[in-house]
Formats: sequence, structure tokens, C-alpha cells
Amino acid sequence: MMTTNVSTVSGFLLLGFSDNQELQILQAFLFLMMYLLGLAGNFSIVTITTQDPKLKSPMYYFLKHLSLLDLSSLSVTVPQSIHNSLTGSGYISYAQCVLQVFFFTSLAWSEVAILTVMSYDRYVAICLPLHYEIIINSRTCRWAVSFVWISGGIPGTLYTATTFSIRFCRAKIIHQFFCDVPQLLKLSCSNDYLGVVGADAFMAVVGAVCFTAIFFSYVQIFSTVLRMPSTEGRSKVFSTCLPHVCVVSFYVFTGMSAFLKPTSDSPTALDLMLSMFYTVLPPTLNPLIYSLRNETMKGALRKLLLGRQFFGKRSFQFSFE
Repeated sequence: MMTTNVSTVSGFLLLGFSDNQELQILQAFLFLMMYLLGLAGNFSIVTITTQDPKLKSPMYYFLKHLSLLDLSSLSVTVPQSIHNSLTGSGYISYAQCVLQVFFFTSLAWSEVAILTVMSYDRYVAICLPLHYEIIINSRTCRWAVSFVWISGGIPGTLYTATTFSIRFCRAKIIHQFFCDVPQLLKLSCSNDYLGVVGADAFMAVVGAVCFTAIFFSYVQIFSTVLRMPSTEGRSKVFSTCLPHVCVVSFYVFTGMSAFLKPTSDSPTALDLMLSMFYTVLPPTLNPLIYSLRNETMKGALRKLLLGRQFFGKRSFQFSFE
């Protein structure tokens, strides 16, 4: 049971999934398993895309940064939740909560940005193959990745500044396993959270633009693929594009469900499970999704697991090391 006195804490109390100690330990164990799986999968992607000469194309360069984002995203919320479940306190300091909000929103946006960049990369590779090395060159890739990481600071700063400028005059209890902005807003007893509504509106518009760009990129890609005479060529394109489509679809579905779902004073187990779906599962499953159909990735992963040296000719003229 949680022992923290809510009336005297300077931070917040995360209620998580249950007050039952056995269930808390079970939740900590499940989160630890997913965390270790996510770390292992994403670290493997980063390793093979850095070391294997066959994985030096821009597509794998962007995939490496997606994995770095996933590694970071998992580390923002999951370790704190595991610690709280094992100790039974649920306490998170004010400063830790501020950092969680900043990094969680920053990394969430950066993930949207990298998925948009990856869809454009596939569009140019498939629809404009003769211009690919001119458009997607090493300099463009570095600029794109720099933008992805830096731009995350915009929503991070917006949400952090607006959320923690409000007056928290209710019991500082968050019905969630991390510092969730909608739950924090419910601790306000006035209408001083209009800044967060403005940030929501701004990011919703920007997000809609990104997902529209991804949608039209894949409309063009699939219309081009369906005109290909070669079955082998279509299969090769699908093996590189379908994982990205799956990741984007899963991310959009879980993100929109969480965004549109009304915030409850007493969240159900389903609400908490949904939050786990958009915070923990995507970064854990992304490496698996990207490795299932891609034979080059599977071969590189086999070499990594067997401890063999990476070898082979570089298939692209430029490198990102």
C-alpha cells in the first residue's frame, strides 16, 4: 500500500495500476520485461545500422535514430514506474514530474517527425529513384535528423511551461503511472490551463500536417508499386514499406485514442492499459516490426547474435559515421 501523505508532499502521487502489493510487483515485473526487451531490440538496431556495411543507406540511418528515440522514450517513464511499484510509494518529485512532461512530449513529437522523414525517404526512393541520391544525400540526412531532435524541444517547452504555470489546488494525485498532462490539468481548480489548450491545438495542426504528408506519400508509393511488372520488385518494396506503415498506423491509432479519450477522475484498467499502449508498446515492438520482413535486417541481426564480424561491400557511396 502507498504510504505517502498526500497533504504534505511537495511532489505528486502516481496511483498506477493498483494499490495491491502483489499486483504492483506483477506490474513491475511486466514493465521490466518490456523495458529490457525494448532496450535489447533498439540497441541491436542501433548497433547493426552503425556497424554493418550493408546497412548504410539513408533508410537505415533514419531507422537508427528512430531506435535512439525509442530507447529514450522508454527510459523516461518506465524505470520510474518500476521503482514506484516495487517500493509501493508512488511518489514522484515536482522536478522529476517536470522532466517527465518535457522529455515525454519532446520525444513523442520527434517520433512523429522521424516517421514523416522516413515516409518521404521511401517516397523519393520508389517514385523518384533517378533523383534519389541527389535529393536524399548525406547533408540532407544530417539536416533532417538534426531538425527531428531539435524540433522536439518546441512541444516539450510549450507543454512544460503551460502545464506547470497553472495552480495545483487539489490533492496531487495522478491516476496514471507517469506524469500525464491531462491528469495534471485535472488538479487545477480554475480555468488557467488555456495555455495547454492552445499548445494542444497548435500541435494537433502540426501533427495533422505530418500525418497527411505520410498518407499522401504512401498513396503515391503504392500506386507506383502496383504498376511494377515484376513480382519480385513489388515484394522488395513491400518488405521495406510495410513495417513503416505498421509502425505509423499503430502510433496514430494509440495516440489518437489517448488524445480523444475524455479524462476520467477514476480511470479504469482499460484507460491505464491504453496509456501503456501508446507509451510502452510502440518503442518495444518497433524493432521487431522492422525486422520481421526485412531480410537484410534479419541477416544482420543473426550475425550480431552469433557474434560474427560484420562484413561486405558498402552498397552506398556515402556513410554517416
